[in-house]
Amino acid sequence: MWQFETEQKIFDIGGVQVGGKPGELPTVLIGSIFYEGHKIVTDAVNGVFNKKMAENLLNKQKEMSEKTANPCMVDVVALTPQAIQKYIEYVSETTDAPILIDSSSAETKISGVKYAKEIGLSNKIVYNSINWHSNDEEKKALETNNVKATVILAYNPRNVWPAGRIEILRGDSSQKGLLKIAEEASIEKLLIDTAVLDAPSIGLAAEAVALVKKEFGLPCGGGPVNAVSEWKKVEELGIYAKNVCTANAVAAMQYAGADFVLYGPIGKAEVVFPAAAMTDALIAYKARVHGIKPKTKNHPLFKIF
Repeated sequence: MWQFETEQKIFDIGGVQVGGKPGELPTVLIGSIFYEGHKIVTDAVNGVFNKKMAENLLNKQKEMSEKTANPCMVDVVALTPQAIQKYIEYVSETTDAPILIDSSSAETKISGVKYAKEIGLSNKIVYNSINWHSNDEEKKALETNNVKATVILAYNPRNVWPAGRIEILRGDSSQKGLLKIAEEASIEKLLIDTAVLDAPSIGLAAEAVALVKKEFGLPCGGGPVNAVSEWKKVEELGIYAKNVCTANAVAAMQYAGADFVLYGPIGKAEVVFPAAAMTDALIAYKARVHGIKPKTKNHPLFKIF
């Protein structure tokens, strides 16, 4: 089990605590909804979706969170500005979980943070994400709209190895670091995503989690599950292989010290939560040897064992 001499920061985002030393807090699990190809979406441009199916998915994630004591957030993915506003409105009315505002379009994400401010949700949202593509318009929008929490995607196209994540966060004479960009946008709560690119890179992203926590003490994690979903040969290994490998991918990040996991489609909650809870319980039990105790009684160590 990893032990870090650097002080490990803990942030409260919409009532959910994330960060700390391994064994102190349960892993925060974040499911994505309305993503590209999600069958509940009937019109991705205008944000039309099956509300009953969306409600069932959100309720199932909440149910699994309550059963395991692993906190949850919702990653809201949208194609257009009008869609993301509809999605945020619905999700915020259906669940108390914090919301990640996510899109491949900066314009769409900016629309989302503006809308969140309008309806009084600024303290419950997380911008997903500041990355090497981020520009001054995004930075200004984050500051103007009182966004205090963001994911920082530590993908470094110039160095894809674990040390490259540290380099792009810190920056150098040729490129401003992502942490500096976040500071200039007045971001106070940083969640570092160590950028899983494909199934073989899960181990690299896991190693990067430990490096980031050692170097900066910031809450860290990643999204290994989509890589398993895109792994073409996994289904050749048997009918249970995808679910088993999904659980293993999540555990791999946790054993490296991950504080949060973006677990992909929210429909995978019943696979991911039990696996993550067991891993958290094992880590917390072992951490007692080093004098580290859970900071809350609502922890998988007490909930599932």
